[in-house]
Amino acid sequence: MNTILFIVVILVCGSIFVNGWTDAPNAIATVVSTRVLSARAAIILAGVFNLLGIFLMGSAVATTTANIVTIGTGKEALVTLGAAQLSIIIWAVSAWHYGIPTSESHALIAGLMGAGMSLNGISAFNWDPIKKVIIGLVISSVVGFILGLLGTKLVAFMSKNAKRQSANKFFSRGQIVSASLMAFGHGAQDGQKFMGVLYLALVIGGIYPSNLSGNINIPFWIMLLTSILMAVGTSIGGYRIIKKMGMEMVHLEKYQGFAAEVVASTSMLMATIFGIPLSTTNTKATAMMGAGASKGINKVNWGVAKEMLVAWVLTFPACLLLGYLFASFFRMILI
Repeated sequence: MNTILFIVVILVCGSIFVNGWTDAPNAIATVVSTRVLSARAAIILAGVFNLLGIFLMGSAVATTTANIVTIGTGKEALVTLGAAQLSIIIWAVSAWHYGIPTSESHALIAGLMGAGMSLNGISAFNWDPIKKVIIGLVISSVVGFILGLLGTKLVAFMSKNAKRQSANKFFSRGQIVSASLMAFGHGAQDGQKFMGVLYLALVIGGIYPSNLSGNINIPFWIMLLTSILMAVGTSIGGYRIIKKMGMEMVHLEKYQGFAAEVVASTSMLMATIFGIPLSTTNTKATAMMGAGASKGINKVNWGVAKEMLVAWVLTFPACLLLGYLFASFFRMILI
């Protein structure tokens, strides 16, 4: 039991690291592409505000994530949870190899659902948390684009009489603030999701009391470990995703980057308050597409956007299947 718990904790930590490696860079792609901050400075900023987001936004999203599926107790539950994490790591690293941003939030949820199905079928699903996931999917994929488009047009209208040099200076400073909010929102969302899973593993392993109802009380060390792993992952592997999101998919001016970040970060923070899991990748990317499209639909590189959309569509079924297969296989050989 202790050996399996140790392996599962390592796998969860690997998922957190991969999230920082492949997902956290989305939060800072705009501020780098508009040349407001260097990649190194933006990564440091992301690390600091990811940490603050994890610490200051409670545990509502962590509670939702930890209760998406019922996976039982003991070795069987740990094997199921570990299989879900392995599916996330394999899928995310495969997508990163091609520089395609994927949603680790959706990979995590799908991996948990697939692994849970291998144990108890559809009866493993807890529908109230899953309803929140569906709401988050709509917000991140559809509302993000619409608000990005409308928000950018509003910012352009409000600053139409400003001198270009003064406006650029204002929006450069504004982007530092909005990128900080975006990184804060990523910590509040993705940080909570993964620390919720790590806490769940320790509950199953008997380290903490079995109480996952209400807003769970995440220990300080789990929050700190999650933020460190995300920051290290971002510093090592973030450049490829920043390039794809901020330079190839759409080229934004400073005011557009500011608008996209404000819209995306506000959506994420509001969703966090209500315990709704939201994808950082989807929310930020669709807001950026909307911001770019505010000057014409041809301002978005739809070839790159199509690659990302295909990856988003495939993430859920792929990770669901991988979680199911890994859980079934590991249960067969270990239990």
